[in-house]
Amino acid sequence: MGRIGISCLFPASWHFSISPVGCPRILNTNLRQIIVISVLAAAVSLLYFSVVIIRNKYGRLTRDKKFQRYLARVTDIEATDTNNPNVNYGIVVDCGSSGSRIFVYCWPRHNGNPRDLLDIRQMRDKNRKPVVMKIKPGISEFATSPEKVSDYISPLLNFAAEHVPRAKHKETPLYILCTAGMRILPESQQKAILEDLLTDIPVHFDFLFSDSHAEVISGKQEGVYAWIGINFVLGRFEHIEDDDEAVVEVNIPGSESSEAIVRKRTAGILDMGGVSTQIAYEVPKTEEVAKNLLAEFNLGCDVHQTEHVYRVYVATFLGFGGNAARQRYEDRIFANTIQKNRLLGKQNGLTPDMPFLDPCLPLDIKDEIQQNGQTLYLRGTGDFDLCRETIQPFMNKTNETQTSLNGIYQPPIHFPNSEFYGFSEFYYCTEDVLRMGGDYNAAKFTKAAKDYCATKWSILRERFDRGLYASHADLHRLKYQCFKSAWMFEVFHRGFSFPVNYRNLKTALQVYDKEVQWTLGAILYRTRFLPLRELEMLKMPCSGGCPKLCCAVWPSPHGATRHLPCAAWN
Repeated sequence: MGRIGISCLFPASWHFSISPVGCPRILNTNLRQIIVISVLAAAVSLLYFSVVIIRNKYGRLTRDKKFQRYLARVTDIEATDTNNPNVNYGIVVDCGSSGSRIFVYCWPRHNGNPRDLLDIRQMRDKNRKPVVMKIKPGISEFATSPEKVSDYISPLLNFAAEHVPRAKHKETPLYILCTAGMRILPESQQKAILEDLLTDIPVHFDFLFSDSHAEVISGKQEGVYAWIGINFVLGRFEHIEDDDEAVVEVNIPGSESSEAIVRKRTAGILDMGGVSTQIAYEVPKTEEVAKNLLAEFNLGCDVHQTEHVYRVYVATFLGFGGNAARQRYEDRIFANTIQKNRLLGKQNGLTPDMPFLDPCLPLDIKDEIQQNGQTLYLRGTGDFDLCRETIQPFMNKTNETQTSLNGIYQPPIHFPNSEFYGFSEFYYCTEDVLRMGGDYNAAKFTKAAKDYCATKWSILRERFDRGLYASHADLHRLKYQCFKSAWMFEVFHRGFSFPVNYRNLKTALQVYDKEVQWTLGAILYRTRFLPLRELEMLKMPCSGGCPKLCCAVWPSPHGATRHLPCAAWN
């Protein structure tokens, strides 16, 4: 009699055999076939469900690990423990074109691993709110009265001094960094403003504040800081933990080794302020980029470690911020309208009854442009498509390939394998009024922008009065939302050549419940050598006689010592 043995497919405790004894002879052959097929089917099903269960188990473990990392990032919303002597502090003042904001950051003692970065986060007060304060106007407004700058900025520094423990003031670095608003001033006026700060602040405050801590940073620096900030918050500088994380192979610039290292793929940034616009993203070593558009830097605290060496394309475009673009646009239509009126003997726009029809303003809104004692009256027609067409020449694009705004070279972007975050105006344009911040979709955005532009101003005002827009949206935002929506769209798709079906842009103000500003990247970059203080074996005076500070000395792997350059402390 035939016997079917089942052993190799199951654990030892499951071994058994089947013998069709007792069945009628006529059914033996058919029964044997049926039993074999049934057992095999059961075995296959059992294996399938075992694989599914195992995969789900490990899938949950992977998701749990990701969730734990997420929690690690969002749970820093607790109030900062100012009684902890191991907490360090740093202050950055962002002197922008429309106002100045102060950010207070803090970080625990470094873990001692020179390959790890400081765990910097925003300080939070006893109510768990970020320690941030803003004042207006922009610091550039004091160009003709620089002696008033210290008084202007004192409320910000008093605010920080109240939050940082008094015992920590002398070791808390203070950076006052000015951006586009100051960059457009003559160098003599910039210097006068900075000198007033450097002279008066040390008299009234004990923060660590040297000459190099107050400066007008370049657009390139601002772009690099923004890029560092978002990638730090996203955890892209951390070690690889999961097999499913997006990674890239990178050949380190200047490295003696020809072997590529594998690390997390970084995100690119787009940042549109009031005056300027920046783009920054990592580029491979094989891509040749002009030095003025390339930043190569080491975020690690040890210059001999190359794990945190990055090569980033950075381009900044002065005059391409939202407010500056609107000003350029108004200057153009004012000059063109006045010239046409003279040539044709017309009065278009010179009286409220014959306004200039502006497609970039909401339907039926009235506005004015005043220049040289003359007034040009405007009335909005709310035509989003015509507005886009009208502002396209302001991109200053050329016919050359691989160029962006103003004909500046832009390295190729592998769009399917890329990720970008849009800040400032990219977020305000999509969220404040249109309420669609986050994952960007060009088709949905253009539809919402068209509908907004074509809505009568009286209806928009009514919605505003009913509180239907973001809490910080004001009438200025409502008035110029149509123009700025068109400007953002054209800069992104025509200026930077992102395809209209691009799906990997996220417009954001906060990431993991943190407001991401370029100031975070600035404090991270400028304090990157501070972990050495935790590792140092001794301190000794600088051979070059650096003022106020000493060079750190720490053991090398070979038992000798290496000296930290004095400039690293600046």
